[in-house]
Amino acid sequence: MRRAITIFLLLFALSFVNKAESLVDYVNPLMGTESTFSFSHGNTYPAVALPWGVNFWSPQTGENRNGWMYAYTDTVIRGFKQTHQPSPWINDYAVLSVMPLSGELKINHKERGVGFSHQNEEAHPYLYSVTMDNGVKVSLTPTRTSSVIEVEYPSLEGQYFVIDAQHGGSKVEIDQMRRRVTGYVKNHNGGVPANFTNYYVMEFSHPIAEKGVMINDSLFAGRSVGEHDRVCGYLRFIVPEGEKLTVKISSSFISADQAQLNFNREVKGKTFEEVKSAAISEWNAMLGRAVVEDDDRVAKQTFYSCLYRVLLFPREFYEYDSEGNPCYYSPYDGEIHDGYMYTDNGFWDTFRAVHPLFTLLYPEVSERVMQSLVNVYNESGFLPEWASPGHRGCMIGNNSLSLIADAYIKGIRGFDTQKALEAMVHQTEAQGEPLSVGRNGYKEYFELGYVPYPNYYEATAKTLEYAYADWCLSTFASALGAVDIASDYKSMAYNYENVFDKSNGFMRGRTKNGDWVFPFAPEEWGGAFTEGSSWHYTWSVMHDVEGLSQLMGGHENMTFMLDSMFSAPPVYNYGTYGFVIHEIAEMVALNMGQYAHGNQPVQHAAYLYDYTLSPWKTQYHVRQIMDRLYKPTPDGYCGDEDNGQTSAWYVFSAMGFYPVCPGRAEYAVGSPLFDKVTLNLPMGKTFVIEALNNNPANCYIKSASLNGKRYTKNYISHFDITAGGEIQFNMADKPNIKRGVETGDAPSSMTQIKK
Repeated sequence: MRRAITIFLLLFALSFVNKAESLVDYVNPLMGTESTFSFSHGNTYPAVALPWGVNFWSPQTGENRNGWMYAYTDTVIRGFKQTHQPSPWINDYAVLSVMPLSGELKINHKERGVGFSHQNEEAHPYLYSVTMDNGVKVSLTPTRTSSVIEVEYPSLEGQYFVIDAQHGGSKVEIDQMRRRVTGYVKNHNGGVPANFTNYYVMEFSHPIAEKGVMINDSLFAGRSVGEHDRVCGYLRFIVPEGEKLTVKISSSFISADQAQLNFNREVKGKTFEEVKSAAISEWNAMLGRAVVEDDDRVAKQTFYSCLYRVLLFPREFYEYDSEGNPCYYSPYDGEIHDGYMYTDNGFWDTFRAVHPLFTLLYPEVSERVMQSLVNVYNESGFLPEWASPGHRGCMIGNNSLSLIADAYIKGIRGFDTQKALEAMVHQTEAQGEPLSVGRNGYKEYFELGYVPYPNYYEATAKTLEYAYADWCLSTFASALGAVDIASDYKSMAYNYENVFDKSNGFMRGRTKNGDWVFPFAPEEWGGAFTEGSSWHYTWSVMHDVEGLSQLMGGHENMTFMLDSMFSAPPVYNYGTYGFVIHEIAEMVALNMGQYAHGNQPVQHAAYLYDYTLSPWKTQYHVRQIMDRLYKPTPDGYCGDEDNGQTSAWYVFSAMGFYPVCPGRAEYAVGSPLFDKVTLNLPMGKTFVIEALNNNPANCYIKSASLNGKRYTKNYISHFDITAGGEIQFNMADKPNIKRGVETGDAPSSMTQIKK
């Protein structure tokens, strides 16, 4: 039944976008690629892939093992890389790269780079093409597990093709008679079983005239097999003038036979143009769930470039067997299982807006992700928090609980909910390996009601994230009828109060004996906080904004604190980091006070004015952030893009609303950017967001109506959207300070507004 629903959704979306413009051509995959270790404009690379594809491909300008595999300011290409990298900070795994050369054979990645110009480069989600300075033109297009590459050589002299299986244990086997190369790569950065392997197969359109392998740094001309820690292979061709060398590549994490099955299913017998056309259709179908109508082409390019990023991760880590059933190699127990597996996601980032966007526009994907979470628990004993492809030691919190609660509350049911509840409780009561798995400091958290500092690094950030996770667990348990669990965890959801200092209005580090940590400065980064300061984490009470407001002394005081964040000088103390990390540099560059949109913890803060019944301030700041901090260019982000989260903020905000509290079926209203957005929802429903009199100056909502009836609330229900209908905003250049100011207009909180 689920497969039938998925097919219906795909056919519905295809039927719609085929009648419309090609949305994928608004996407610029180079957005965010002008980044470095010290300053991020996105830390992205131009991923050529299908939505949530098993394998991506990207040009490689950096040396092997460099997390910045493609930097817009680089001037040479060293290869074309099958990549699974979710972030330069996590780096890559299961890497295979290829490099066509002309003239002299240079195999080592440090030596084989060829100059190129962006003027001779074409980048789309479905195609990357470049003519390098040596005259070699390379074009590649993707499927889920495979790709087709076309190479045009400038002359007959030295038509080489290098296969770099990289480090960590690899094999290249050349079958000259059958025009095939097979092998495997084992490279990774931890968190996988010993049998982790990526098997590959590639076939060539033309005869192989010469072959050889390089093992470590030793070249063996004429040899067909290389197997060692670091292996490359090379082929020479004689492709006649006017013809293209076509290379078809598939791979599998399951077996060599499965790699061949993927090859036969996805690229065998298909031309480059056929594969490219299918990729265009797939992208248009997925992007077509949100159709923008507006004359601002640059804003549309930004919107669809951001939506493209949202649809890349988490990566599908499952394949299809000979019967067409999903199956996967588990990066947790090393076994082959039936069902679904997703990976390459840090939930500390993506729980905020990426996964809520899936529950709204791509619920079939969200359902499979929930099944995957349960599978990870069954195979490892813990839910994932940062997976790439297995458990990785990165970031904090129990944000997998947010994903499950949010999906269930919004009507997604196709997973084992009882097993999920068991996994969620266990996640809060144990410490796994690495430290990001389970709950670091759980004993003290249960005993004291907070995680003490300096006993635990980032302790106050952990306390705040655990309290939110406890609310998510309570909400989920309550929905399942697990009354005792719901009650216990709801009481712990108030633990954020234990690290709030009423004397100054900030969240603070607290010692094990209950004292506040001194000295204290709200602009000090690190220490008790994660990639931020108290200015950023003080707002991390998504589930109980009203409760936070009351701690601060009421709506007026909280509004003043929010105003202060946006107006305070962007000064900083780099604290325990010991140097200016890139997130600090990016906050200073924004010149938006202490607000640091380039990192995730504070990205919801502009929407908190909706809770203090001053929604016009949300409207102003949200529009400022969209207008000033996003553009569809290589320097188009104001910090790390992070698996689609910073992009999802823009996608939601441009539509006019945002999920401040995943796990609650409502969205805070902001300032719609476009004249009209049509959401093409499951089972044929549509929801239209229309903004009348909209322009850059008219960022304020003068009035609104939902399905023709006057609407004053500062939020909109998830189910009002999914039922289909229309919300219409009348925009103006001056705030309407009489709209959205009644008690019932505020979004929900765990604590009720005092009347």
